Amino acid sequence: MKFERELLKGVAPVIVLEILSRGAMYGYELSEAVEQRSGGILTLGRGTLYPLLYNLEAKGLIEAQWQDGDTNRKRRYYSITGKGKEMLSAQKQQWQQLQAGANLVFGFAGPQTAMA
Repeated sequence: MKFERELLKGVAPVIVLEILSRGAMYGYELSEAVEQRSGGILTLGRGTLYPLLYNLEAKGLIEAQWQDGDTNRKRRYYSITGKGKEMLSAQKQQWQQLQAGANLVFGFAGPQTAMA
């Protein structure tokens, strides 16, 4: 299933921060992790991923560092910053509330889910 660009645009930064909170990664590796960890539902192509990474870096939420990769090829590894971790925590709480509310509206869950 391909998601509308605008819908993915809102969730992509949070997903990238979440994955980077588990360890530094280079771009292609990060793209693969998004697809794998979402069960193939979410994909971030280069045209979406790299502008997103540059934007998160400009905001101080992630930082990049050139390192030698497995094949002695220089790769730019991205890692989450303290500011990024704070933002991720706040965003995850908002996503949980949004999900609970949307589930109620769509009839996917009962009221007890929203209160949890």
